[in-house]
Amino acid sequence: MTRRPTDLREWIARVKQLGELQHVSGAHWDLEIGTISEINYRRKPPAALLFDDIAGYPRGHRVLTGSMSNARRMAVTLGLDPDLDTTRLVQALRGKPLQWEAAAPQFEPEVVTSGPILENIVSGGDVDLSRFPAPRWHEHDGGRYIGTGVAVVTSDPDTGRINLGAYRMMLQEDGRTASINAEAGKQGRAQYDRWFALHGRAPVLASFGHDPLLLMVAGTEVPNTIGEYAYAGAMAGEKVKVIRGQVTGLPMPAAAEIVVEGWIRPDRVLREGPFGEWTGYYSGSLRPVPAMDIERLYFRNDPIILGAPPGKPPNDYSYMRALLKSAMIQDELVKVGVRDVRGVWAHETGGGRLLIVVSITQRFCGHSRQAGFIAAQCQAAAYMNRFVIVVDDDVDPMNLEEVMWAVSTRCEPSEDIEIMRKSWGSKVDPMLADPSVPYNTRALIDACRPFEKLETFPRVAQASPARVRETVARWKELFADPRFPLPETAVPSPAVDERPHGTGLTAPDRKD
Repeated sequence: MTRRPTDLREWIARVKQLGELQHVSGAHWDLEIGTISEINYRRKPPAALLFDDIAGYPRGHRVLTGSMSNARRMAVTLGLDPDLDTTRLVQALRGKPLQWEAAAPQFEPEVVTSGPILENIVSGGDVDLSRFPAPRWHEHDGGRYIGTGVAVVTSDPDTGRINLGAYRMMLQEDGRTASINAEAGKQGRAQYDRWFALHGRAPVLASFGHDPLLLMVAGTEVPNTIGEYAYAGAMAGEKVKVIRGQVTGLPMPAAAEIVVEGWIRPDRVLREGPFGEWTGYYSGSLRPVPAMDIERLYFRNDPIILGAPPGKPPNDYSYMRALLKSAMIQDELVKVGVRDVRGVWAHETGGGRLLIVVSITQRFCGHSRQAGFIAAQCQAAAYMNRFVIVVDDDVDPMNLEEVMWAVSTRCEPSEDIEIMRKSWGSKVDPMLADPSVPYNTRALIDACRPFEKLETFPRVAQASPARVRETVARWKELFADPRFPLPETAVPSPAVDERPHGTGLTAPDRKD
């Protein structure tokens, strides 16, 4: 593991050094930052964009987008080799979530008394979040969202366990407050509901700019017995430095850019939205959501908002979520004893949630169904997935063409599709008839060869990896023509001959 950045500014300097950063000067906070970012996500690969000289704001008040939308910047964030591509990054992350989970108790955050976040402190009636260039990201958004790459900090009133969640936050009341939209079932929502029941109000703190690693843990399903600060510390290999808030005592990142601290109450609610969500559709709140009574605003000089706007995939964090959730789901399957899991990929097309593919080496009758059912309901995947597809180990779970070929040729719809009803859904689901009852139905598609026919199933009509490598090497000039580029996955590495566990490469055909 290489040394990783420890705050957002050091992170920006590192990715700039690697040629991964583009500066954008003069964009407007109203739609222009959002539209430029949306177009950028369609690049292959997209850049990290740092917006400055934003219309109506002083130079130095900046917004960053695209922080973790490619392999190099994900590797930088994780302290890994930035030359890793997606395939090798998947390999490098195999087994890591289980290691992070085991190590987390040793990395509880370090409480310090000073840090850059204390450069400016504003209290009570002087709080004005509109002093920062919070964008209106999408054309039909109901307002300006300062909280997209946010880390909302809450606590358990009984145990004191700290949670970080990425819950959207919209500016309200001309910037004097911001609403917090946390879905039912999310850990932060459960914590503040318990505070409401016991004390009539809940302490809350939100950071709007920080080490992107904190966005990574806030936006994924960390095991609910572990605090996200500790999990992030285990990922980084060093404790996160935090400062206790002056009002609530909740911990804020010591090197954060902008932090608000205060209280939410069950009767202090405001309407928010609509907002362009990760499903690719707008969603609005069915009912008003809590708005903060902000008692303290902390910010650095020349602060930076970490933007991570969702939207139709690919969006700002769909790559990050696909990569990290895939590793977490695979480790959960291994942890509960599912044998010979060769790879997992939570496809970016489904926002890293809606479409999950699991590759296995079949060992017994029912093995493929076991893998599918457990993947559909394990903690890392349970929220809002819609399709789980299980494929054999000769199919690359990251390659949708190969996956759909397996579905088309190895799945008998009347026998191999199972339906699970009343699973954990979301009110942002565009298919919901009644968002107040956000159940989700999901399909498990068994696209493996029938176990009883493994010896007789037809052989795949495809050259062996070794033959492909030989041919490309012999006809190097033919395949080097830049007019007709050859995809990397078209030439399997020698490691494929040993049938690697989910490398993103086509594995060789098995003699059936």
